[in-house]
Amino acid sequence: MKDIIFKGCGTAIATPFKDGTVNLDEFKRLVKFQIENKADSIIVCGTTGESPTLSVDEKIELIKCAVEVSNKKIPIIAGTGSNNTKKAIEMSKIAEDLGSDGLLVVTPYYNKCTQNGLIEYYKSIAKSVSIPIIMYNVPSRTGVNITPETCYELSKIPNIVAIKEASGNISQVAKIASLCKNNLQIYSGNDDQILPVLSLGGIGVISVLANIKPSEVHKMCYDYFDGNTQSAGKIQLENLSLINTLFDEVNPIPIKYALKKIGFDVGVPRSPLTPVSSNLAEKLDKLLQNDN
Repeated sequence: MKDIIFKGCGTAIATPFKDGTVNLDEFKRLVKFQIENKADSIIVCGTTGESPTLSVDEKIELIKCAVEVSNKKIPIIAGTGSNNTKKAIEMSKIAEDLGSDGLLVVTPYYNKCTQNGLIEYYKSIAKSVSIPIIMYNVPSRTGVNITPETCYELSKIPNIVAIKEASGNISQVAKIASLCKNNLQIYSGNDDQILPVLSLGGIGVISVLANIKPSEVHKMCYDYFDGNTQSAGKIQLENLSLINTLFDEVNPIPIKYALKKIGFDVGVPRSPLTPVSSNLAEKLDKLLQNDN
């Protein structure tokens, strides 16, 4: 069995902005909040962190900050994927040099490469670094799906250790688990499917909800691991309305609003994303008020 980067709740952390620039002081607060509230890892510069709009220098600042604040308390995983293999390799090397514990590497987007193209992409990145890699499969955003058969081929590479599965296709998750067994661990990439993925042998989630509820997502996972499936199921279902509402508009628009409501000055998403609509803000206000 390959080494596991983390088990349980990995928070896909948001990036705070102020006056158009990264707000590192508030980012430190977010990282500390996650550590203090039982997140099992933090994923920096992912989709929720608005990585497509971040410059290389900004990514370096954020990764470096997270690594320093965490100080090995929990793993820091850096999002380094790209639709340009060369850029993905360069960013992966930088993240490793900055002290990242692992990499989250999304499939190339827009290019719509073949399965052979995916294999070459991940092989090239894996050869360039020595730290563990989590593949990120999110075809609704990228236009590309990593098939179970491709997962099996890539699971043969020593430092490709896991996949964040956000296809929404539970049958596909089951086939990946069946083919790859312990050579490729599975994280849910969807907050509404945490328990279904865990029931197929998954070891955790890379979560948007955990930005505001890290302790609950952690508890859900570990209740399940400890055999308390009734409690885990209760947490999953109690949060389902909030989870669904956090995706009524494209992520991270709603979660940045929710973070502001609980006291974090994260600003608004960068263009081309927009601030939350008034209708969705009202829905989120009610759901968050009901939680208090």
